[in-house]
Amino acid sequence: MANILTLEEISKSYGDRLLFGDVTFGVEQGDKIGIVARNGTGKTTLLRIIAGIESADSGTVTFRNGVRVGYLPQEPRLNGSTVFEAALDNECDHRAAAVIRYRKALAANNEEETHEAYSEMEKLGVWDYEDRLRQTLTQLGFDDLDADVTKLSGGQRKRLAITRLVMAEPDMLILDEPTNHLDINTIEWLEGYLKRSKATLLMVTHDRYFLDRVCNSIIEIDDREIFIVKGNYDMYLRRRAERIEAMAAELARVRNTLRREQEWMSRQPQARAGKAKFRIDNFYDLKERAQKRHIEKDVRLENGSSRIGSKIFEAEDVCKRFGDKVILDHFTYTFARGEKLGIVGVNGVGKSTFIKLLQGLEPIDSGRWDLGETLRFGYYSQDGIQLNPGKKVVDAVTELADDIELKEGIHLSPMQYLQRFLFSPADQQKYIHTLSGGERCRLHLATVLMRQPNFLILDEPTNDLDIVTLGILEEYLSEFKGCVIVISHDRYFLDNIVDHIFVMEGNGTIRDFPGNYSDYRNYLDTLPAKSKPGETEKKDTRIRSERPNKMTFKERKEFESLEAELAELNKEKETLEAFFASGEKIDSDEFKRRSQRYSELGPLIDEKEMRWLELSEKQ
Repeated sequence: MANILTLEEISKSYGDRLLFGDVTFGVEQGDKIGIVARNGTGKTTLLRIIAGIESADSGTVTFRNGVRVGYLPQEPRLNGSTVFEAALDNECDHRAAAVIRYRKALAANNEEETHEAYSEMEKLGVWDYEDRLRQTLTQLGFDDLDADVTKLSGGQRKRLAITRLVMAEPDMLILDEPTNHLDINTIEWLEGYLKRSKATLLMVTHDRYFLDRVCNSIIEIDDREIFIVKGNYDMYLRRRAERIEAMAAELARVRNTLRREQEWMSRQPQARAGKAKFRIDNFYDLKERAQKRHIEKDVRLENGSSRIGSKIFEAEDVCKRFGDKVILDHFTYTFARGEKLGIVGVNGVGKSTFIKLLQGLEPIDSGRWDLGETLRFGYYSQDGIQLNPGKKVVDAVTELADDIELKEGIHLSPMQYLQRFLFSPADQQKYIHTLSGGERCRLHLATVLMRQPNFLILDEPTNDLDIVTLGILEEYLSEFKGCVIVISHDRYFLDNIVDHIFVMEGNGTIRDFPGNYSDYRNYLDTLPAKSKPGETEKKDTRIRSERPNKMTFKERKEFESLEAELAELNKEKETLEAFFASGEKIDSDEFKRRSQRYSELGPLIDEKEMRWLELSEKQ
């Protein structure tokens, strides 16, 4: 099949920083390609070059004649005063332009212009265009088509831009982070549309389920080179692991050869004077290759948090509304130690407001919160970092703390701490307002975790983080000893982190589902359509959102391990008590150690017994 797009030897630099060099690949009609790379390696720049918005330093981008291209940027620009007008203002679609011309001619009562516009509409066969546009807007969640465009949220703006792209029906779609700011329902709608569409696709996204289910090829940008894998994201991960293993083996072979050649080169010049010049040249080539190594520059997250007591956080009959919009209606819930909760719901249902209410950042109308004395919140807000944009990165962090304790006995300076979040000494001198989206996310995460919270609340933490950093954050959260609440549209992220989900259905209704997002989605698929949330009016929207009396898989495993732990701890306590009663003589340091351990055992056994009782009630 002929190429619909060809890139030949594309290079791009900013100053002395090379993003990528000599990039060459072709895209065939019907290909669905995902581009992955770490933040700052040029993914968005490459898409902008292909879309013709930015120019390359060298090389050529060639589309097949007649190919219509649709481009979705991360932050789409909208014109028009209402939702419908902005959707109709579609530079990618000449049919939309014909409709606008006709509407304007009618409004101006210009008979000649109206006749010409009418003829154009007839020729293009677009008399049903407005009806189809209204239908698509409704499918994507727009109830009020006369709503003010300037008051739309980020998710609504993205949905409106997607509507324009869908209506244009281009031959090729170029999408930059299409799932950012979208709710899960819209992501699944877009996923289904792209799978069915015959359009060729080239996109950048960190949504791993989206990549896995939509793409048939993956392109990785790594160390200023590109690597192409035919297959979905899962296949790419396997091929990448094989590539890195092969690189490590090759590096070991080169270094072994280099050691032998180094001995030869170290001999007296006269001993090798007659040797072949190519061997000397080959030595320097080996030396250069040996100095190259695959460096995984990963964010390093230390799993430390302040101690959390047996009493965590309770909500009793909490109510909150804004005018006619109900956020919480007699919400009652008790958070348990180590709980990991995901929150999902359509855009605008009140997810972010809910977690602000939890922290006291928004006042409640009635009811009460009861917080444990040891509770320490760590809040990652989707509004971003609240630091002075005119300050340098290192200065802003130093103002928060000049000595950062990761966990007991480990202290870092702000400069050392920031390097764990991939801020080099040079990057730390950047002003905050100059940081990229990914850098701002990493800095925001660093400022949240440096306070050693024991109750983490993360509102859309996956926006602008690259796939590698997301994986590291997932590992950190899965081992985190405190409580975690996550609002996220990233289904893969939710599946790896949470043990149950709050589904916010609107009108103050919260459904507590035991399991991760995929469990919940599979459950919905078993229901008749009329029983699914949001598809029929509910007679009673006041639901006390208490967690069902059912253990999750993680809780069952915890319950089993607690029985064994308690038996061991009680046995250890009895052994120490027998020792103290015996009057046996030992040195003072050992006696002190055993006494200290005995004093620790009581509270530890009490704590584990309380947790065992909590779980045994569910059993």
